[in-house]
Amino acid sequence: MDKEIRPQPGPQEAFLSSPADVVIYGGAAGGGKTYGMLLDALHYTHVQGFGAVFFRKNHNQIFSEGGLWDTSLDLYTGLPNAVPVLGRCQWKFMNPKGRTCSKVSFKHIERDLDLGKWQGSQICALYFDELTHFSEKTFFYMFSRNRSLCGVKPYTRASCNPDPDSWVAKFIEWWIDPKTGYAIPERSGVIRWFIRIEEVIHWADTREELWERFNLTTKTERDKPKSVTFIAASVYDNKLLLEKDPGYLANLEAMALVERERLLHGNWKIKAAAGLFFKRAQLGKRLDAVPTDVVRWVRCWDLAASEKTQKGDPAYTAGVLMGKRSNGRYIIADVVNRQMAASDVRKTILMTAQMDRDKYGDVRIRLPQDPGQAGKEQAESYIKFLSGFNVTTELESGSKATRAEPMAAQWQAGNFDILAGEWNEPYLLQLENFPDGKFKDMVDASANAFLEIETGQQPFAYSFVY
Repeated sequence: MDKEIRPQPGPQEAFLSSPADVVIYGGAAGGGKTYGMLLDALHYTHVQGFGAVFFRKNHNQIFSEGGLWDTSLDLYTGLPNAVPVLGRCQWKFMNPKGRTCSKVSFKHIERDLDLGKWQGSQICALYFDELTHFSEKTFFYMFSRNRSLCGVKPYTRASCNPDPDSWVAKFIEWWIDPKTGYAIPERSGVIRWFIRIEEVIHWADTREELWERFNLTTKTERDKPKSVTFIAASVYDNKLLLEKDPGYLANLEAMALVERERLLHGNWKIKAAAGLFFKRAQLGKRLDAVPTDVVRWVRCWDLAASEKTQKGDPAYTAGVLMGKRSNGRYIIADVVNRQMAASDVRKTILMTAQMDRDKYGDVRIRLPQDPGQAGKEQAESYIKFLSGFNVTTELESGSKATRAEPMAAQWQAGNFDILAGEWNEPYLLQLENFPDGKFKDMVDASANAFLEIETGQQPFAYSFVY
């Protein structure tokens, strides 16, 4: 019996049936974007010479657990003419004679500098999984490779989650309500036309408008305008996912406000701003004593090696002591926040480690590691300097706001308490002003302490889903 696959009714079905040259699909998490694009690629696998290429930002995103390749295995395995070629990150589709008829490949483009390797390529179907991860230059360069002699009109498809700072947000702004940031339902799937001249995009409701505006008279000139649409979809449109994994919706609802608005509700306008991460009113309790049920302690440092001068305000060195209790709640028990010379920073970290051990027992110390050899050598130096203590150094990745999101989700849920102390007011003030405030040292140290508590390899480890 042949395998039967079909799109889900609603946005996924609309995505597969759109005649636009460029279709951007999604704008929220869980809408079945990747599955929909892999399904869409099957439209022309019976056509001799047809080729589709799926792009991700890096190689790991293709082969991560449950990612692009895994989804293709789930979808394509069992199709009578489909053959996986793992070494080439590719699926071949065979004709009745057992020869290759068409191909669906999976590639990555990490940087704009990598575009030269695609010079001269002819790709009938371009698929960008998470378009906001790619630069505008990458998209339009590869768009110039969107051509073919197989008889199928070349086309481009893309998925995305909201990113208000990306070029994609500007590109699809006609489909988005400028006041709310949400997709306009009645515009979802509506086709518009654009032409790009000297890197400037000009829009119109019809291609004839562009023909007239730019005096396009020859066939070649009149082929320049391309049609585009945006089709909004969210987890609520993915009935199969909600049936198979009802907990996924709860995971999205448990995220911090900014990411929840983007990934659950598809908000293209919301940005990280003061008060959207850590509100004082969301704090649980101000405790007079340390609870006796803390099962794990982490002291995380955000380092700066500058003394305060009259010429400016250099960054602070901040050390945040965070604990997780047996009931799942968190406590901020102490915060060090000073402007110091490099030599004093080391002494302070060592002295604090000794006091933490005397007072709380096993406290893991986490220090940031700068990229490059110098950062590696500094990290090794600190580990030797703190010999006898439980120390780890970690490379930081992503923006400060991104790193703060997991902690912010728990803070907004009221799961954080704080030990009463003189440091409370400046600490809470910096958290409330994040990320707009001038200083972010205590927030960085807190966010990384939380990540260490939840992901570090320690005794009594607890799992965390956000």
